[in-house]
Amino acid sequence: MAGEYLKSSVHVHSKLCDGKNTLDEIAVTAWRNGLQTLGFSGHSHTPCDLEYCMTQSRTALYKAQVAKLKERYAGKLDILCGLEWDLFSDDDPTQYDYWIGSTHYVKGPKTGKYYEIDWREEDLRACIDDDFDGDGLAVAEAYFANVAKVAEKKPTILGHFDLIKKINSGNKFFDENDPRYTAAANSALMAAARNRCVLEVNTSAAYRGFRKDYFPSDAILKDWLVLSGNVVLTADVHDVKALTYGFEDAAAKLKELGYTKVQVLGKDGFTPCAL
Repeated sequence: MAGEYLKSSVHVHSKLCDGKNTLDEIAVTAWRNGLQTLGFSGHSHTPCDLEYCMTQSRTALYKAQVAKLKERYAGKLDILCGLEWDLFSDDDPTQYDYWIGSTHYVKGPKTGKYYEIDWREEDLRACIDDDFDGDGLAVAEAYFANVAKVAEKKPTILGHFDLIKKINSGNKFFDENDPRYTAAANSALMAAARNRCVLEVNTSAAYRGFRKDYFPSDAILKDWLVLSGNVVLTADVHDVKALTYGFEDAAAKLKELGYTKVQVLGKDGFTPCAL
């Protein structure tokens, strides 16, 4: 049914990782706003102590609290216990209702450091200068190679495909139209196609003021359509006010690009929704 994508939000973070709100605050807001499905997707624990990820104790608390919310909202709101799994995580994503496979870090080949590529400009600059000899495109290539590795693991959703561009507005660190960039992105996209991934159209960079566009780019979405790929709308929520931020705009953009449907994740899996 058209418009059902407005009733499902499944990339959602709480205070147990790097979100602003408690699980309970998010659930009650989703219910009051008429959502049918709310999927929590806490950042998975990693042994390299990535700062925004859940610790092992918080992961246990997260599972327990989501289980209680499932009972509390039974018959009113379908709540899913998901995970945003990073390439460097040691958590088992199969132990959740669904999982979003994402890449947030690039590991430096010289220093062995884990560089967060989507938040602080100084981190990305250090990655480029200290480990990739000042070559920003080489970092983008390493990033997309990691995306391909995540795609090979067949996640429920492949997260923010071109996240590497988040703090690159104005091509500050590398040229997003350079043949090396597009070749690296296309290689990862082919890996996603081989593994029948569902790509999220993620509106968070616009909500948080980093970009005016979404993930992935229009060019990537055009290529994905040629490959008969499926997409799901997400808001990568870190603030409860953004539960379905940009969904109608993103749906209109997809329709303009030639898409006729999006996938909607519910308790029984994906259901296609006409645009």
